[in-house]
Amino acid sequence: MMSRRLMRRVLWPATLLFALAAPLVLSSAALAHAIILSSTPAPNAQVAKGPIDIALQYNSLIDTGHSRISLVDPAGKVTALTASDGAAPGVLAAHGSTDSPGRWIIRWQVLSVDGHITRGEIPFQVIAAP
Repeated sequence: MMSRRLMRRVLWPATLLFALAAPLVLSSAALAHAIILSSTPAPNAQVAKGPIDIALQYNSLIDTGHSRISLVDPAGKVTALTASDGAAPGVLAAHGSTDSPGRWIIRWQVLSVDGHITRGEIPFQVIAAP
């Protein structure tokens, strides 16, 4: 069995070091994933039927070649779009078309330049043009 003196000299510093380092490791891991900051169209926005420009702004740089954007129509049909770099760093862009009114979804998957994959969906409503 370990003596109290040995425990204080070995275990206490190791425990203290772990307690101080854990928040730094955990916070940097949480920041490593690409988090969506804004989107066009915005979540739950109403847009007119027809062509649609999509722009997704992330908190980090995105590997466009390994990222995906698709549109899901009200019937559940998925259409893959061609993703491209947006107007600013960290923006992923695509062009699509909405041909029927109803609830649509932008489904995205991005690879941030640090190697982490993030996925998500942005619902929006398509209305008939006035």
